[in-house]
Amino acid sequence: MGKKVKAIVLTGYGTNCENEMAHACRLGGADLVDIVHISELIYGDCSLDDYHFLNLPGGFLDGDDLGAGQAGAHRMKYATVKNSGEKLQDQLIRFIRDGKLILGVCNGFQLMVKMGLLPGIANNYSKRTVSLTYNDSSRFEDRWTDLLVNEKSPSVFTRGIDRLYYPIRHGEGKFVTSDREIRQEIAGNNLVVLRYAHPDNGGPTMEYPYNPNGSPDAVAGICDPTGRLFGLMPHPEAFLHRTNHPRWTREDLPDEGQGVMIFRNAVTFIREQLL
Repeated sequence: MGKKVKAIVLTGYGTNCENEMAHACRLGGADLVDIVHISELIYGDCSLDDYHFLNLPGGFLDGDDLGAGQAGAHRMKYATVKNSGEKLQDQLIRFIRDGKLILGVCNGFQLMVKMGLLPGIANNYSKRTVSLTYNDSSRFEDRWTDLLVNEKSPSVFTRGIDRLYYPIRHGEGKFVTSDREIRQEIAGNNLVVLRYAHPDNGGPTMEYPYNPNGSPDAVAGICDPTGRLFGLMPHPEAFLHRTNHPRWTREDLPDEGQGVMIFRNAVTFIREQLL
């Protein structure tokens, strides 16, 4: 693959944030960024083997309804690549075993948890143990949120970052686990990367609307034990420039938005570890 960092952004079936995510990859330093329809993977016109960084963007994947992410997950898990007979899931697992990176945002996060890619405890990337369900408010939430970064997390995406301010826009973002043991494993291994924070004291919060969906322990994003797989409900690709910020005309902000940091960290890791 040479010395170029190559990123792939999946689209199709209702996804609508692919262009912003591709732009974020470019701003983060990726040398090649391809937006690829999921069907291109299934028909073998494109292979994950040719890339280092897989991006699963947000949008209304298969509809904005509870269980819609499950349809996308089944497509990824059980589809057979037409020209090789290989399961698409096997290609995805090989991508992970090769030490590459995956980022899932909003519905992309839903896709990751419903496929079993996260939390990836004990290197199990196919068993579903967590999910994202209806917001406690029972409605679609569209607002900006303060986020506290867990500095003990192994996430390669958030290195050197302590706080973030990103928008959320979802109807099903409440993080839940299958049982208490899984919840303890996630907490004990510091797999919670981001928590919704109260703007006044900066600490994790369960208070609405600062915690927009009611996620226990204020969970906004998690990673796997390697730190290379990261899923989050807030949208880093929606804050790439100061003009994306809701108060950009009233505050003195740097030109670069905070979302770029996530992608730059990913590209830096790839250059240092994979090229």
